[in-house]
Amino acid sequence: MRGSVLKGAGAVVIVVSACTVGPDYQRPDAPVPAQYKEAGWKVGEPLDAIDRGAWWSIYKDPLLDDLEKQIDISNQNLKAAEAAFQQADWIVAQARAGFFPTGVLNASAQRSRTGGGSSSSTGAGRSGFTTSSFSTSGSASWVPDLWGKIRRTVEGDVASAQASAGDLASARLSAQGTLASDYLQLRMADELKRLLDAAASYYTESLRITRNQYQSGTADQSAVSQAEAQLESTQAQAIAVGVTRAQLEHAIAVLIGKPPAEFSIPPTEAMIAVPAIPAEMPSALLERRPDIAASERLMASANAQIGVAVAAFYPDITLSADFGTSALTLNRLLATTSRFWAFGSTLVETVFDAGARAAVVEETRAFFEQTIANYRQIVLTAFQQVEDQLAALRILAQQAEVQDKAVSAAFEAARIINNQYLAGTVAYTSVVVADQTALTNAETAVNIRQSRLIASAALIQALGGGWDTTQLPSRKRIEENAPLNFSPFPPAVEVRAP
Repeated sequence: MRGSVLKGAGAVVIVVSACTVGPDYQRPDAPVPAQYKEAGWKVGEPLDAIDRGAWWSIYKDPLLDDLEKQIDISNQNLKAAEAAFQQADWIVAQARAGFFPTGVLNASAQRSRTGGGSSSSTGAGRSGFTTSSFSTSGSASWVPDLWGKIRRTVEGDVASAQASAGDLASARLSAQGTLASDYLQLRMADELKRLLDAAASYYTESLRITRNQYQSGTADQSAVSQAEAQLESTQAQAIAVGVTRAQLEHAIAVLIGKPPAEFSIPPTEAMIAVPAIPAEMPSALLERRPDIAASERLMASANAQIGVAVAAFYPDITLSADFGTSALTLNRLLATTSRFWAFGSTLVETVFDAGARAAVVEETRAFFEQTIANYRQIVLTAFQQVEDQLAALRILAQQAEVQDKAVSAAFEAARIINNQYLAGTVAYTSVVVADQTALTNAETAVNIRQSRLIASAALIQALGGGWDTTQLPSRKRIEENAPLNFSPFPPAVEVRAP
């Protein structure tokens, strides 16, 4: 009969424990356009042309490839994000521990005396009693997850860990994008320096010719002074480029975790071409952006917390057991007659809390609504960033085409006016103006190309850099990364050098 009762009770626990209160998570919808407004991309063209592990390889620059690989090794912001993800992993392990009983071992020894002392009047002593007591015991308690409170907690913590993994991917993508942008600007600074140096070399030759003309009497001192001013002004511009280049070099050093004093990038004459970036459907952006994925996982975590709050309305049942020995002498501690045991259960139900639990439920529901709004805003911002860079690339390409024609026309005009000056038909002032116009147009063309390169890197970053949600760790992987530790001993503390 007793066995039947125990089996029936066990069946009740199993059935009831299958109950999980609170709403099951359903991913809310988000505003997704049918197609991008800008650029007229072909629908369905895959993004596989961008290396999912090294999207910056599209620029075909070996040094950039080497620098980007150092992001994962030495970038301190990325290391902080990795530590945050590991912390989230272990929070999951803490929550999972709630599925199991808690065991405690106790041992005590006590010696005490009662009575005794001496009389104040006669000084005669009085006898007392000295006693000893010894005990050892073990106890265990378990709170069955009848209403799914622990399951919802684990569910929420797993989603939070996945969101932390998304944050880590976002931090990595941000560092990669910033490094790529800084590197491209640095290389364009090299290109601008080459342009200004070439112009200064040309102006040096013009100054030599003008001085010869002055000495022969065919030019006046003002022409020499104008030629000198033109040369020195251009040389000053070339020197000023060094400030921007140095700052970009320092920024890259910090991104790869090196002191700026120990890092340098040599100039090069290689030119980086503006890449053609393949496209895909706008709806794929929800699966490509790690910040969107992290925000979606935060919604799942917030939804699970509603279930945790609802579970507080149901009673908690605690099963407990104690076993041990107790004796007045140490040699009798292990005797059969000194043993004791007890087991039982406790049911606790809050019957009045002035609406505190209901308020917690409404709070969690409001927070869930907040995460939905945040998620939708992040999605809208992501589409804005893509559209911004698409517009920039489209418009800058048109501007570059027109500007190239302007550069050609300006240099041709400078050539003609210089010949007219040599023929004595125009003043040297016209030469200076024409040369300056040609140089200004050439500088503008360089700046446009820089803007196109930066926009291309920003577009790849806005598209997720080849990342997708399959790279988020699964629940199984998270639980394997943070296994339960049943050892009664504290873990060893690893001391790392700073």
